[in-house]
Amino acid sequence: MPYVPSDALSQHFKNNGIDLALKVEELLGSVAPDSPNLALYRDMTLTVLRMAQDDLSRWNAKITLQAMRELENAFRVLEGFKGRRKVTVFGSARTPLEHPVYALARELGKQLAAADLMVITGAGGGVMAAAHEGAGLDHSLGFNITLPFEQHANATVDGTGNLLPFHFFFTRKLFFVKEADALVLCPGGFGTLDEALEVLTLIQTGKSPLVPIVLLDAPGGTFWEGALGFIKNELEANKYILPADMNLMKLVYSAEEAVAEIDQFYSNFHSSRWLKNTFVIRMHHALNDHALKTLQEKFSDLRLADEFQQYAHQDEYDEAQFSHLTRLAFKFNGRNHGRLRELVDFVNLKENWVGLGHTQPARDAKPMQST
Repeated sequence: MPYVPSDALSQHFKNNGIDLALKVEELLGSVAPDSPNLALYRDMTLTVLRMAQDDLSRWNAKITLQAMRELENAFRVLEGFKGRRKVTVFGSARTPLEHPVYALARELGKQLAAADLMVITGAGGGVMAAAHEGAGLDHSLGFNITLPFEQHANATVDGTGNLLPFHFFFTRKLFFVKEADALVLCPGGFGTLDEALEVLTLIQTGKSPLVPIVLLDAPGGTFWEGALGFIKNELEANKYILPADMNLMKLVYSAEEAVAEIDQFYSNFHSSRWLKNTFVIRMHHALNDHALKTLQEKFSDLRLADEFQQYAHQDEYDEAQFSHLTRLAFKFNGRNHGRLRELVDFVNLKENWVGLGHTQPARDAKPMQST
């Protein structure tokens, strides 16, 4: 969706007898004349100028500056890893070497690297160190938080270009989720539980794209089993969450199962996006006629109006590298993301793909008009 510049920002300065919009646009044009994002940079600059005009608090200004610097640095560094699938692994920094979960996390890192997936952790010890040990430096990224105690970068990423330091937890959390094509959560303390509930909330509410959330424990472990029992018996039973929200996570007891869950999620599903008020799923394989008919009936509760449409052309404002992918589009109600996960599981079944299922290849739907 194209960005619409905020006229309120430029109007604010005009009302005060200062017309800065043209000056800002001229300056940005000299720096990045061909950028399609000039409207965004214009409003960013005007926002900072308005903040400077108000000049309310030095502390507010320092927070803004630090956050912007961290964001800019992380964007620039992570551009070097663009195009590589990544999995964020959470778990306790205090898990000892001899603990079964440590060995499990190390095996997880090894298995993820073998599947050509990068491993993101908080760069600390315990589970984080184990996952990076297994993955090796080339498949590891560390997002370290600067604390006066306990949190030091592990040996795998320390002193390398694969380590990003963060001052604020909120900017660090942003990149844990933003960069993740999947999340694996091992047993841990308050921090791990905080991350688990936050990522579930973000995906449940649609504030973050749907990705697999894997709860990993050692065989015989009860950490996530107990947590899921509480969620089901207290949250679901009291209708604090929808029953389908339980589909957003899966409990497994081996590294192989964790990687298989991630691989299955991306067997056909590639990515998703909103195109104004239409939700679009990009797929590697088109769905056959039988699958499309089943989908119309089985998942009708996800649609606000109209039917699911499948088409092969590139969407308006979509990236060129995705032009070869088939699209499945519908007016998503935006509420039940647990059911959306069921829909993704459906399109990932090989028997539902063209050439592998019940019928002849599906016909492309009439190209959907942008709204």
